[in-house]
Amino acid sequence: MVLSDRSIKELMAAGRIVIEPCDPADIQPSSIDLHLGSRFQVFRNSRYPYIDPTVEQSGLMDRVEASTSEPFVLHPGEFVLGATIERVQLPTDIVARLEGKSSLGRLGLLIHSTAGYVDPGWTGTLTLELSNVANLPIVLTPGMAIGQISFMRMTTDVDRPYGSPGLGSKYQGQIDPTPSRAFRSRRD
Repeated sequence: MVLSDRSIKELMAAGRIVIEPCDPADIQPSSIDLHLGSRFQVFRNSRYPYIDPTVEQSGLMDRVEASTSEPFVLHPGEFVLGATIERVQLPTDIVARLEGKSSLGRLGLLIHSTAGYVDPGWTGTLTLELSNVANLPIVLTPGMAIGQISFMRMTTDVDRPYGSPGLGSKYQGQIDPTPSRAFRSRRD
């Protein structure tokens, strides 16, 4: 079941769900608004002829810093990584979903391709997979409301939360937009 604003506030007050920083005005009826950080990872297409997820390709992406006076401009068809300002921490019996803001989606901004799921036990900022499917560039200003996170209670605590030894968790504790670590995946 999706948690209501009342349940979210109760779990935050108990320290079970952590969203830092969190303005009480960002708590919606069944979610919390999250905000865009200032750092981005952009592809440098001239460095490799293709992307190979099975090997580390250092230098595939470059870090770019934006500011309110010099925001990041996301061009049509472009894909970059961003991150939330907020650090999110979940207990072992809560899972979360990250979704875009409908007002931004109506402008052609997508905030994740496939990584909208936040596992129980997660801690860190959330990397955003930002895509512009509109015909015009979209200005992304650090601090803007970029998405929302909702929470669901699980039937029980999980046996192995995200970050557990041997689980292969690749992004626990991240604080910036983190490029793919698919090359670290276990080989069966």
